[in-house]
Amino acid sequence: MRVLFYEKPGCVNNTRQKAMLLAAGLEVEACNLLTEPWTAATLRSFFGTRPVADWFNRSAPAVTGGRVDPAAVEAEQALALMLQDPLLIRRPLLDVDGVRSVGFEAADVMALLGIDLNTAQADESCPRNDGHRCP
Repeated sequence: MRVLFYEKPGCVNNTRQKAMLLAAGLEVEACNLLTEPWTAATLRSFFGTRPVADWFNRSAPAVTGGRVDPAAVEAEQALALMLQDPLLIRRPLLDVDGVRSVGFEAADVMALLGIDLNTAQADESCPRNDGHRCP
């Protein structure tokens, strides 16, 4: 099974997540989330029925700096903000045979891929707790 994995290159968490997918025997094609030529419609297709606030990368500088409040943004505005600043996009974005998803929550990924991931490792929390920010 082939997985398109839209990531922020150099992200420790995305690297760990890709390694988990590869270890499960999947073919992973890494794509740069920051340079992908997104349209609002394409980006929207990854979010499904999730609330708009769940579309956002909570670690993005615009969120942590208080310039963007994910809970106060409507869908169209969220997409416009993400097109302007792709760091706002929650990651990874996954595309498996045209079925799209956002984030790396264990239950969602297992259902999407039909595999059994180690739920203790399948999360989005950054393993670094030293205050480091990925470039």
